[in-house]
Amino acid sequence: MAAGSALSLIAAAICLVLALAVLAPVASGDGATLESVPDLVKAMYLNIESFPCVRLLNLSGEIGCSNPGSEKIITPIVRFRKGSDQLVQPSTVLLPLDQMSDFFLRVSNDPELLRKVSGVLIESSGVSNNLQGLSPDRKFPQDAFAPYSNHTHDWNPAGSGIMWNRYDFPVFLLSEESTRTLRKVSEKNEKTGNGYKANVAEFDLVMQTTKAQTHDSASCLKEHSCLPLGGHSVWASLPPIKNGSTEHQKPIILAVTSQDSASFFRDRSIGSDSPISGLIALLTAVDALSHIHDLSNLKKQLVFAVFNGEAWGYLGSRKFLQQLDEGADSVNGINRLMIEQVLEIGSVGKAVTGEYPSFYAHAAGNSPASKKILDALQSASKSLGSDNVKVTQAASSNPGVPPSSLMSFIRKNMSTSGVVLEDFDSHFSNRFYHSHLDNPANINSSSIAAAAALAARSLYILASADSVVDLMTLNTIKVNVSLVEELIGCLLTCNPGLSCGLVKSLISPSSSSCPSHYVGVFLDDPSGTQFPSYADDTSRFVWNFLADRTSTSAGNKSSCTGKCGDEGEVCIGAEVEGGGRCVVSTTRYVPAYSTRVKFEDNAWHVLPANSSDPMGVVDPVWTESFWDTIGLRVYAVQDSTYDWLILLAGLSITAASYCAVHVGRTYILKVVKRD
Repeated sequence: MAAGSALSLIAAAICLVLALAVLAPVASGDGATLESVPDLVKAMYLNIESFPCVRLLNLSGEIGCSNPGSEKIITPIVRFRKGSDQLVQPSTVLLPLDQMSDFFLRVSNDPELLRKVSGVLIESSGVSNNLQGLSPDRKFPQDAFAPYSNHTHDWNPAGSGIMWNRYDFPVFLLSEESTRTLRKVSEKNEKTGNGYKANVAEFDLVMQTTKAQTHDSASCLKEHSCLPLGGHSVWASLPPIKNGSTEHQKPIILAVTSQDSASFFRDRSIGSDSPISGLIALLTAVDALSHIHDLSNLKKQLVFAVFNGEAWGYLGSRKFLQQLDEGADSVNGINRLMIEQVLEIGSVGKAVTGEYPSFYAHAAGNSPASKKILDALQSASKSLGSDNVKVTQAASSNPGVPPSSLMSFIRKNMSTSGVVLEDFDSHFSNRFYHSHLDNPANINSSSIAAAAALAARSLYILASADSVVDLMTLNTIKVNVSLVEELIGCLLTCNPGLSCGLVKSLISPSSSSCPSHYVGVFLDDPSGTQFPSYADDTSRFVWNFLADRTSTSAGNKSSCTGKCGDEGEVCIGAEVEGGGRCVVSTTRYVPAYSTRVKFEDNAWHVLPANSSDPMGVVDPVWTESFWDTIGLRVYAVQDSTYDWLILLAGLSITAASYCAVHVGRTYILKVVKRD
């Protein structure tokens, strides 16, 4: 028995040695102890921080990115270093940022390359100064909405148009840390040198519209696989309009700007210059005007509007005008016929090109009212004196106003008197329009502060009408430069981002991640918009900020967590701990979604085009596909030679075990018989 047992132990030892010899290379070599299945998964898979390009739809088709089917994609990673690089097999392309535009244009025109592209990973770059320009939008953004016939003008010379194409493969923008990691992974693949790439990327970017085979907005809304793009705009009056009444109302000076941007990558729509610089300038101008006493004595009423969804068919401004026509509660207090002049603050973050800021005023037509806005801007510029803020009328060779919310007003009424204040003349100065690179490094805070001062003083001059402007009061209108810096930190940076003190004093942010100004989707019934349960952080902040700066204190100064008791009062800071306070303010939310969709029977429906609404006729009706999980991870796949070695070793172990058992059994039987 003893000899038999010894032989069995020897056989088992041989099996163990063989197993360890075969399996040893699997260990990571970092000495980590795998104590559970999650530990094993963590050791095997590397989750990559990244930002996806997603699938969007309109009435005529799709744009954006998605897995071609409902399955995950797993392919080796290959890094492109120059535009002429080729692929020998289906692969994931690791792409330098400066090749992004050329690569996607090439893929759209090269079927052979397209067949071998399984996914694309875009490297991040902390420095954008070396790039001549990167704009995935068209050279004339949203030209179908222009109120003039010349649609060939290159407002956006850097525009490539790649964000408006459909790609049946996943595309992700990597973080800077992920970029470094993936470069190392691709280098390992290059060193294999045998055509077999051991490190692969696994994509999980399955859009619901792809699974449901719904390839346009009408069909996906019908099948509930998408939702319309939209959000909430905000408007406020200074001083408050008493009881929201339109009776005996003064002529209105309307100051507008936008709060949303776009990008190839959904969650990296920062829009620092276009258009958030204009939003910051408007908020700062409102703050400056709020310190003036006796604004109620001015001959005209100041109204401020911040539109959402402008990057996707001017959703906010068009819905605002529709609500005015319908006399909706969301615009109670404004009579469209009383809107006399419109001043829009556009991209104003790059006006400092020399010793002093230089802005351009793009006027709608040559009406006397438009000329008064130009004159007010010039007077405001002169009043700033040593600050040397220059305003120049845009070139007469331009086809009309640049892409802006003012286009909605002009298409609604061609006699609209309005001016757009921009940091460019005939072409965008922003080289990264609607790109993730339109970040805080792309703007200058002193340029925004100058635009805010110019706008505040111009609005005061316009509201004074033809009466003699009180120069003493005009010269007291000064902007808070620290507020500009604070708003840049809150709305455009990751640190502090929406966790900044100013934002948290007014709302409880739903996200602590880096700010993104993508419009999002409109979920359900848009009724009761004065207390929307899902307005995004930016809209809620803008509402509370404007309500605060345009308010007068309520008589009872009561605390609140929602509605206030008296008519004309609103609750500021209702979300913050301890509750908010009731103030007298005319500040309202306005839904911002396509005029061609309607929520009925618990679902969204596309409405027929109305010939009386020219912008509605060309409205693409943008929707966003649902998805389950978006993920990107990287892991190693062993070489096929190693797979054969594992198989051979397994067979050897099995054979050795069988032999050991057979020999041991035979020996034991002999010993038993002898006994």
